[in-house]
This record gives sequence, structure tokens and C-alpha cells, in this order.
Amino acid sequence: MADFKEELSPGLIERLGSELAGASASFERATFEQLAIDGLDERELMARLDWIACALTKTTLPSPEDADRMIRGALDRGGLQDWASMAVNAYIAQTMLDRPDIGLPLLAALTSRYTAEFAIRPFIDAQYETTMGYLRAWTRDPDEHVRRLVSEGTRPRLPWGRRLAGFIADPTPTLELLDALVDDESLYVRRSVANHLNDIAKDHPDLVLETARRWAASTTQGDFVVRHGLRTLIKRGRPEAMEILGFDPDAVIEITDFTCTPASIAIGDAVTISFTLQAEEATRAAIDYVIHYQGARGPKSGKVFKLTVRDLPAGQPARFSREHRFGHVSVRTIHPGPHRIEVQVNGRILDGTIIEITEDEVSS
Repeated sequence: MADFKEELSPGLIERLGSELAGASASFERATFEQLAIDGLDERELMARLDWIACALTKTTLPSPEDADRMIRGALDRGGLQDWASMAVNAYIAQTMLDRPDIGLPLLAALTSRYTAEFAIRPFIDAQYETTMGYLRAWTRDPDEHVRRLVSEGTRPRLPWGRRLAGFIADPTPTLELLDALVDDESLYVRRSVANHLNDIAKDHPDLVLETARRWAASTTQGDFVVRHGLRTLIKRGRPEAMEILGFDPDAVIEITDFTCTPASIAIGDAVTISFTLQAEEATRAAIDYVIHYQGARGPKSGKVFKLTVRDLPAGQPARFSREHRFGHVSVRTIHPGPHRIEVQVNGRILDGTIIEITEDEVSS
């Protein structure tokens, strides 16, 4: 998300200033643009949003009612698209926490322009009962973006968003919202419900398993949500999650011819993971591989990578192969040293080996 900060540019600020000034002659456009642009370049993404919101706070009409009319006027003219709406969302979260009757409907009006999932979280903390009342009503909103805001905005561990400690400790209130959305006609909404369920699984796995069983048995659209919402527990090898999705964690499956080649590579190079599986009886298999990366202070816990789901016929060998590259990425730095690679089938580790990763290019 670091590259996205360039979206919050002087050009965007000037566009935002023009759109707000077009909706209200009282808006101090020149002052806003100067305040928002000065000091912008040295800030990262979320800090840029807050910076632009602070400039809006200093130059926007002091009355929440007048600000509401100005923002809605800009919306009516087709403005506040994409990242411009995000800056206005941040302004609302900064200035209208004591006026949820104005701020929350504005966020609902703005969320289809990009998303208001970050801006609604301060309202949940500051105005819990009032905000939950709006969220319950929004589960029936005709706009799929507003319904998605209910699920996405209440995720306990929303990436790049402030954590909602209350929902991390007790997700029961958000599960009540998800119950109203699990059968939503919109895949956009159901995908958010699945991501939310997966968030809860990190802190309350047994509650998520209970919810998944209930949804799998009683909903018409729940298969997708359950499958994606259980992905963390599937990667952890929880047998109950495997069973809910139709995998037998006790199925007898033999692994042979397991290799990782070459056995030593340089950072940035790849290994090929190959193996053969043979099931004693026909079974559906979730086939993954696990890498224990070398950290700066020693080996890390395993990172699970999805390989495939396959129906294994009884007694017939099936060959699998996957190339995996050990290069630096934004969320992971590769350190030299031994890295363990394992094959996991239906939540059980069947075999493993060590490869060596070196800092410099490996000589042939």
C-alpha cells in the first residue's frame, strides 16, 4: 500500500479543492490547498490522509450542517471520486465524532466512491451504540457498498486500519451483523464477510468453527463464505475445519519421491518442490506446502502456501510439482541459512526437508 501514497498528490488536492469550492462559495479553497500541499511530500499514505483532513478541518465551514451540505453538493455533482473521498472520510472521522447523526450518513453516502471502512472505526470506538444501530440498519441497505461497509468496517484486524480491541476480545456483536450478510446476493459483500470471519479465526478459532458449521448447514450462499473464512484454520491444519469443508484429516495418504531441488540456492533463486501422493481410499485432499523461513534471530514458524485441492483416487499415485522463489518481497526479507520445506495434506505434515539459502550466487 506504500505506493498508493502517490495517489494523494498535489493534483488530487487541487481537484478536491475545486470540487468543494464548486459546492460552496464559502469554502476557503486557496488556503486549503496551500495547507494540504505544504508538508505533504514527507508523509506516508495514512499520514497524508490525516494531513489533508487536518487542512480541511482548518478551512471547511465550521457548522457540521453546512459541511454536510457542501460535501453532499460535491457528491451530487459527481465529485469526490476515489482517493478524494478517502480524504473527506478522514475529515469526517476527525470532526464529526460528536455528531454521528451527520457523520455516519455521510460515510454511507461516500463509501461507494472508494470505501469508508477506515473512517467508520473511530465512530465505533467513540459512539458504539449509535454506530451499531446504523450498522444493523445498513445490513438491509439497497447499496452493496453500504452493506459491505458493515462487514469490512467492523473487521477486528482490518489491514491498514486501527484495530478494534473490543471486537478482538468479543466478536459476538459483529457475528450478529455477519449473520445478516452471509447470504447477501452480492459476492462483493460475501467476500468481505469471509475476510471478517477469517479475522475472527485468529483470536477465536472455536467460535469460528461453530459459526462455520451453522452457516454451512443453514445458508444458501454460505459455501463460499465458509470456504474462504476458514482459510487460516485450514492452513493451521485444524481437523475440524478440514471436516467442515469435506476433507478427511485421518485419510491414509502416502508420500513418496519428495524432493526440493536444487538443495542450495542464492537469495532470489527458486527451488522446485516435487512429490507423489497415493491414497489408500478415494479421498478429497487439500494439498499445501509449508516453509519455515530463516529469520534474523532463527527459524520462524511455518508459512503455509496453497498448492491445490485434488480428488485422489484409491491406490493410484498422483504427481505434484511447484516452483517457489526465495526473493525479498514487501512483507518478507529472506535471510541466508537453512529453510525447512514440508508437505501438508489435509492438515497433516507428511514429509519435510532442508534447503540452504546463501547470500551470494551459488557457484555451479
